[in-house]
Amino acid sequence: MGNAHLHSIHIHPVKAVRGPAPREAVVEPWGLAGDRRWVLIDGGKVLTQRRQPHLALVAAELLPGGGVRLSAPGMPPLAVPVPRPVVTVPVEIFRDKVEAVPAEDEAAHAWVSSCLGFDARLVYMDDPATRRPVAPEYARPGETVSFADGFPLLLTTTASLDALNSLIAQGEHAGEGPLPMNRFRPNVVVAGTSAWAEDDWSRIAVGEVPFRVAKPCGRCVVTTTDQGTAERGHEPLFSLGRHRRLGGKLVFGQNLVPLSRGTIRVGDPVRILE
Repeated sequence: MGNAHLHSIHIHPVKAVRGPAPREAVVEPWGLAGDRRWVLIDGGKVLTQRRQPHLALVAAELLPGGGVRLSAPGMPPLAVPVPRPVVTVPVEIFRDKVEAVPAEDEAAHAWVSSCLGFDARLVYMDDPATRRPVAPEYARPGETVSFADGFPLLLTTTASLDALNSLIAQGEHAGEGPLPMNRFRPNVVVAGTSAWAEDDWSRIAVGEVPFRVAKPCGRCVVTTTDQGTAERGHEPLFSLGRHRRLGGKLVFGQNLVPLSRGTIRVGDPVRILE
């Protein structure tokens, strides 16, 4: 494990849409700075690629101060500043009820509604330190999360993707592979490990920032969505179902909780602490 290192960093400013891959990122208690602080809602329910695969074609760029610049095919780009926390609206994200601040500019409402083809709104998590706790069965007191599925960060490894692609190549849907890492929408990708090594980790450090490995990540239909075309196939769920079924879940990657603040950089060594 001496050559394990941070291969890439991925931030998704708006949940379910594309985001940047910076060379470095600030780690906050609830995730990477700027990651999944915004989300699209329909009638108060969070929109994801589970039911709206074409969200893969929308992109969000972080702006100074936490705002976002949205872009999509056939749409003019739109810059949306962080809204003032004058009023909040309830947001339902899986089993959680969270308060969020609507984007103030009506242009944002018009833009996302036109892009999606139905009435939708863009909202912002103003105070991630208090708004949404990590799932209690896996959390320690005071741990919170942004609009990520359940945990502050998601880690994957290049070796495990290579192994999974080998399984896909041997299976019934070999023509769908090899799959790129963006199918799994990770925050941090680690290289220089053996395949599935992350299954045995309980605490790691990326550079000088320590993380707790909370649980394996159960995967859903989003992973079958081509992030470049929004078209769906059978993989990787077909192969995960045959080879990576743990505790009733099809797993790929590990969920992380930061144990301190800090900055991580591409190329940083990754040390296995426990």
